[in-house]
Amino acid sequence: MTTAVVTIAHGRHDHLARQRASLARAGSSLADHVVVAMDDPHLAASDWCAASVSTTPLGLPLAAARNCGAQVAIDRGATTLVFLDVDCLAAPALVGAYAAAVADAPTTVWSGPVTYLDPPPSGGYDLDALSALDSPHAARPAPAIGERLTGADPDLFWSLSFACSVEAWHRTGGFHEAYVGYGGEDTDFGRVVLDVGLDLGWVGAARAYHQWHPVSRPPVEHVVDIVRNAEIFRERWGTTPMLGWLEVFEERGLVRRARHGRWLTSVE
Repeated sequence: MTTAVVTIAHGRHDHLARQRASLARAGSSLADHVVVAMDDPHLAASDWCAASVSTTPLGLPLAAARNCGAQVAIDRGATTLVFLDVDCLAAPALVGAYAAAVADAPTTVWSGPVTYLDPPPSGGYDLDALSALDSPHAARPAPAIGERLTGADPDLFWSLSFACSVEAWHRTGGFHEAYVGYGGEDTDFGRVVLDVGLDLGWVGAARAYHQWHPVSRPPVEHVVDIVRNAEIFRERWGTTPMLGWLEVFEERGLVRRARHGRWLTSVE
């Protein structure tokens, strides 16, 4: 099987460089790394950048960029697609573990445990010692290395690190491109996976390590995106995602509840 890793990026050039170095440790099991630049002329000018997408008036087209990267990988002959967030470093076994899981169960979309790293030391993260930092996110399944889980909760699916066969990808139709900017598109994709008759699973050996960067809790800089994308999700699935964030935004006066389950920003 031919495996491709798809990464979308806007900035984060240092993180992407370290990701590329971590993937190089996968050796012959990695056939291709498809990088899609989002509104990033510097990255788009790199001879190894596979494609570029422009921003939109609403924000960065994360869903469309992933779909673009998947199509490039498929056009290059990939039969297994691995999606890896630009902040994620890959354990040496990640690519091979995903490829093996997809080969064994091509109608399952597989995710892997992700450890959120502390700020790096002065010399940067030691890519040969990542396993010593292993502490997967407590809110997601984290099977041991060598174990796999199936029948996973679609609301726990995330786009940080996952893999699927090209056939499974085609059945999903990819990410719903109405989602623009931050939030919602990965939870939507998890629902689609089950809706089209596929399964969701977790691969213990496909471990990744999320490089530290400053974040806002709650992500107030994304409040407009979250409100808009939550409404798209509600219209498609009948429930509201990211409810915890929306309720915190409400407490801060940034959003308000409207009729029929809708949320609006405070200026609407």
